[in-house]
Amino acid sequence: MREFGALRHEPSDKRIRGMLGEQTVVDSVRALLVWEPRRIVPTYAFPEDDIAAELVAAQAAQASIPETGVPRLAGRVVLDPSVPFDVRDTAGEPLALRAAGREAAAFRPADAELDGYVIVDFDAFDAWYEEDERNLAHPRDPFHRIDIVHSHRHVRVEHDGDLLAESAEPYVLFEPPLPPRYYLPAPDVRDDLLTPSDTRTLCAYKGEAHYLALAGGEDVAWTYPAPLREAAEVAGRVAFFNERVDIVVDGTLLERPETPWSRRR
Repeated sequence: MREFGALRHEPSDKRIRGMLGEQTVVDSVRALLVWEPRRIVPTYAFPEDDIAAELVAAQAAQASIPETGVPRLAGRVVLDPSVPFDVRDTAGEPLALRAAGREAAAFRPADAELDGYVIVDFDAFDAWYEEDERNLAHPRDPFHRIDIVHSHRHVRVEHDGDLLAESAEPYVLFEPPLPPRYYLPAPDVRDDLLTPSDTRTLCAYKGEAHYLALAGGEDVAWTYPAPLREAAEVAGRVAFFNERVDIVVDGTLLERPETPWSRRR
């Protein structure tokens, strides 16, 4: 976190491929993982020779970072995957990557250590592969891990005085810098107060999340019906947003943390 405001990069030993439609536009064993200032997840940068596309100058759509309406983590403005690719304060040249009748955003940073490399917009591609495995949501961070610990702590989940869940068999998922998440057995959750919503999100480490909402209200919980192998233990269990409900652990009410899933200022 001390380097959070800096432009950081790390080499990857994986073969990385990016697809637009059926065409392989990127195929590289020289990829870099790049964290632009205030970005909390990395993106890929590739040598221009490894990109089978035309790269042309593009107009910067939005270069400055707004002070409101952006995610925060522990009081700090952060750029999570919900913030568009072209929002940055890194010096460099915006580019358009053209291939397969499509166009994707790219960026050539003005940094001596990244000379000859182009950062590409992960979300603009149809599919990414690390070796032969599909990569979801964003490039996987080699310094990031999830840790699932079985527990018998007593967990109560409430919202405006209504009991939503209660369990003494949580699995606690640690994924710093996010707060611990308590994954509870589905039978310990009040399904009469929660209904499945249409919301779906992808996590590079856990897979596709399906959400649960209060009747006529916001999403307050999620589950992974078919998680990736690192998160296989939480399959079918339900976790709640510490940011949106009251969670009481062994009689102590947890503070609501400030994360990208808090209500935006």
